[in-house]
Amino acid sequence: MAASGVKRPPRPAPASSGGMVWKLILALAVFLPALLYQQLQPPPPKICGSPGGPPVTGTRTRLKDGRHLAYLESGVPKDQAKYKIIFVHGFDSCRYDALPISPELAQELGIYQLSFDRPGYAESDPNPASTEKSITLDVEELADNLQLGPKFYLMGFSMGGEIMWSCLKHISHRLAGVAILGPVGNYWWSGLPSNVSWHAWNQQLPQDKWAVWVSHHLPWLTYWWNSQKLFPASSVIAYNPALLSEEDKLIMPKFAFRTYMPQIRQQGEYGCLHRDMTVGFGKWSWSPLELEDPFTGGEGKVHLWHGAEDLIVPISLSRYLSEKLPWVVYHELPKFGHMFPLADGMADTIVKSLLLGDQPLQAS
Repeated sequence: MAASGVKRPPRPAPASSGGMVWKLILALAVFLPALLYQQLQPPPPKICGSPGGPPVTGTRTRLKDGRHLAYLESGVPKDQAKYKIIFVHGFDSCRYDALPISPELAQELGIYQLSFDRPGYAESDPNPASTEKSITLDVEELADNLQLGPKFYLMGFSMGGEIMWSCLKHISHRLAGVAILGPVGNYWWSGLPSNVSWHAWNQQLPQDKWAVWVSHHLPWLTYWWNSQKLFPASSVIAYNPALLSEEDKLIMPKFAFRTYMPQIRQQGEYGCLHRDMTVGFGKWSWSPLELEDPFTGGEGKVHLWHGAEDLIVPISLSRYLSEKLPWVVYHELPKFGHMFPLADGMADTIVKSLLLGDQPLQAS
């Protein structure tokens, strides 16, 4: 029992509920943005040849900035070739997806074809500083490393087709002729009338409108948008069969069941697929509509090919560009979809038109 007159020490006052709430809010204010930031960040790429990364199995060349490009040569030997062609592959593809020129035509005309993995695809190192211009400089340096000479022919399909416009802008002095096949278009290119861009825009599936919109306006969100499971992301990445025309359905087995498909995304989807989207649909400082004829002396031609039934890349932009650029030889294929370069005999037709100047094919 306490002695009389001795006071007990005061008990500490309980913490107010309001103070606890504010501490919780402060903790969440720090934790939730950190968690969100982590979710938005893509994982680091698995660089080929690095510890823990995929092995290097193909032939590669080293660029000035230290990156490597994997490449594949086909056709006649380079030192025996009359025509040297560099092929730029499309979305979710690689060097093995070169234009299937027949061996007979390659021998007859003396064609050497060089295809390569674009940065981040298959066995080429990703380029974290990739822009619409950087890939054109990669093409030029690849040509120099392999000693193709002062001029070469260029062909590109789908997303690689869009890159052809950039090559005409930045390295036209190196080009002997260009074939642009089913090119992706940027709906925000300056000079496109709103009715043209909106018509093309509305040909897409709803989820693709969102995926493309995010790539243009919120590029930092592209990885999360295309990897989350809350709602549909890009139907192109998912190989949605709704994107296939009737002709594409017949051709698609040649493309969809490629034995090397696991290699294409092996370094991570962000460095190839998602970067393709942020660059291809990003904010360009110029438009193909501003280009002038690079072959004013008649020494070469630019050929633009597009399938009228293309459900993957709307034809509207190609039609408009061909109307406004009279120096472009336009070939519209009335019965074909996006995969027309893989149709039987079509590759040889495209190549002969580029190299020999065949007349354009017009829609019926």
